[in-house]
Amino acid sequence: MSDDVKAELDAFLKQYPDIQMLEVLAPDMNGMFRAKRIPRSEFDSFCEGKVTTTASMPLVNSMGDYNLSIGADTLGGDPDKRLIPIPGTFAPIPWLKSPTGQVMVKFANLDGSPGLYDSRNILDKVLQECYYNKGLKPVVATEMEFYLLEQGEGNTPKVRLGRIHGTGLRQQGVQYASPDELWENDAFLNDVRIACELQGVPMTTIHSEFSPGQLEINVHHVDDPRVACDHAMLLKRIIKGVALQHGMVACFMAKPFAELAGNGLHVHASVYDKDGNNIFADPKSTAVPPLNDTMRHAIGGLADTMAQCMAIFAPNANSYRRLIPGSYAPVSTIWGYNHRDVSLRIPTSGVKDLRIEHRVAGADANPYLVMAAILMGMDYGIANQCPPHGDMITEGAEIGEQKTDIPITWEAALDTFDAGKVIEPYIGTEYYQLFSQIRRDECDSFRSVVSNVDYEWYLRSV
Repeated sequence: MSDDVKAELDAFLKQYPDIQMLEVLAPDMNGMFRAKRIPRSEFDSFCEGKVTTTASMPLVNSMGDYNLSIGADTLGGDPDKRLIPIPGTFAPIPWLKSPTGQVMVKFANLDGSPGLYDSRNILDKVLQECYYNKGLKPVVATEMEFYLLEQGEGNTPKVRLGRIHGTGLRQQGVQYASPDELWENDAFLNDVRIACELQGVPMTTIHSEFSPGQLEINVHHVDDPRVACDHAMLLKRIIKGVALQHGMVACFMAKPFAELAGNGLHVHASVYDKDGNNIFADPKSTAVPPLNDTMRHAIGGLADTMAQCMAIFAPNANSYRRLIPGSYAPVSTIWGYNHRDVSLRIPTSGVKDLRIEHRVAGADANPYLVMAAILMGMDYGIANQCPPHGDMITEGAEIGEQKTDIPITWEAALDTFDAGKVIEPYIGTEYYQLFSQIRRDECDSFRSVVSNVDYEWYLRSV
């Protein structure tokens, strides 16, 4: 382990001398953190690379379970892997009562080489091969929506609604961008801000979204997509942790309520050459937007690979409840300028910051894999000069009924993922096959459960 990591840990402990435990955070295939806690007496061993975990740790399903028959030929005996600290991620956990810190880690083989099963390493592979080796640098940011919930009756939660002061009533209606909603959650949002500052997450704007109890918190653009995804993972963890501290639950399910809007994970991406020029923009153009053929090809590549990547953008059973025609969740590959009914949106921007907003993924998706899929789609489109699907939708245009040209059921998405061969070389055959096996195993397990709906619809009538 490098002396820099040890020096960073020493500086962290000097700043927070009461820290007695360290949560070691590793992202799994689902985009959920898996963690170990180590006591202060083990901190030096951790910095020396002596803390290990099982190879299967990042390959569990959404329930944290692992099917031993999956990848048995490569995971025989479930060997140990090393946990390597990611620089710049030592931070306190302010919502815990115990003096505990945290650090993010990546998986490595025992010889120190990158571990195959780490989704962060998959993103790193795409970045190196498709961008950094070509002298290109993506600049990206993420946006995530979520609900604040409170205890409901029985097994069903309920949305936390604002109070109508002077009554015992709760505020109904959308209340989009209402300052009252921010006032109602002021203590929670302030603690989120404090935690973001302590953990190095560059939080920006906060607003209430298009459903009651739904909020969105954004983060700054950064020029390292790996760090952007670290920020997304940490922000979700912060929001969940602080919500629990305030007696609430933060929900990032794609569609927690049938009658309300879903939660999306939107990604903004632009690409710059070694001289700092935006490769998507035509600096001589007076058109709005000033896009060039490179941007059109990137959009074409994203459209061509979208169906194959739906199993990444929508990774579990609930994900597909969000993909409803006629809602803000896109079900086609259409693209446009300053229009939120499209899946590939060009926001209002100029030559310097011209970018693509990818609006397909749910907030339940793994941000590293989502980012990798977007970056590989753009690279594929540029390399193969793929045209966009149809004409650009202009600002204010009526779209009408969209043709659904991406899979909107889990089984169809997995079948399309298996049949497609474009993205397999980008992420590697072994991880590609493991991803399919693990997601399909969870899909089969979910489908085998007999739900209350079965009884309500069929028990008496059939």
